[in-house]
Amino acid sequence: MEQKQPVVVCDIDGTIFRSSLLVELVQELVRKELFPKRMNLLCEGFEGELQNKRGEYGPFMRKLIDGFAASAKGIEYGVIADIAGELIEANRGRTFQYTRDLVRDLKQKGYFLLAVSYSPKFMVDGFAYELGFDKSYGVFYDIGASSRFSGEIVDEHLIMNKGAILDRALKKNNLTLHGSLAIGTTESDITLLDRTEASLAFNPSRVLYRHAKQKRWELVVEHKNVIYEM
Repeated sequence: MEQKQPVVVCDIDGTIFRSSLLVELVQELVRKELFPKRMNLLCEGFEGELQNKRGEYGPFMRKLIDGFAASAKGIEYGVIADIAGELIEANRGRTFQYTRDLVRDLKQKGYFLLAVSYSPKFMVDGFAYELGFDKSYGVFYDIGASSRFSGEIVDEHLIMNKGAILDRALKKNNLTLHGSLAIGTTESDITLLDRTEASLAFNPSRVLYRHAKQKRWELVVEHKNVIYEM
């Protein structure tokens, strides 16, 4: 029987990437007048939550995901994908040192790197590939027969439950939770962190911080060039 590979599962936005891939893409699409200016208000609200860590991340993310689906409807996939590719290239170095180096070291030790994000899958795939991830999951926006966004999200119920994504990946990729690690930043990552043997709350939101303290998970904060391990 083939030996199962231990997994490291990691959020991307705010955990490795110093922003949100979805926010960066939406703001660029607004600048290029492909998306309405009102989408910037959703981005500002979301970025505010990432900064203040109050734990109201979920509602803003939900609105931003739905807003992207509605705004992209009718636009050719290739147009947005090309812009996403340019953003990935321009932002490939905007990573947190601690998590970037950690996943790189674990990759070298034989771990399977799994990325799970609420940003668009076509953008998550490109960014995660640059970091050496073996598999990545993101929000899959439906493309119609004319290669234009339909305004619908595929398997929405699945991607919004990161723990379910991990369970699916374990089966499809012959992985094991033995020796596993999850890394997350907000309360949306708790379903991942609750499943793995070791859990790391990185720059945690208030809700995740309280949960991590109760569970006695490792806590790490990186601010500018200083890393605090608690």
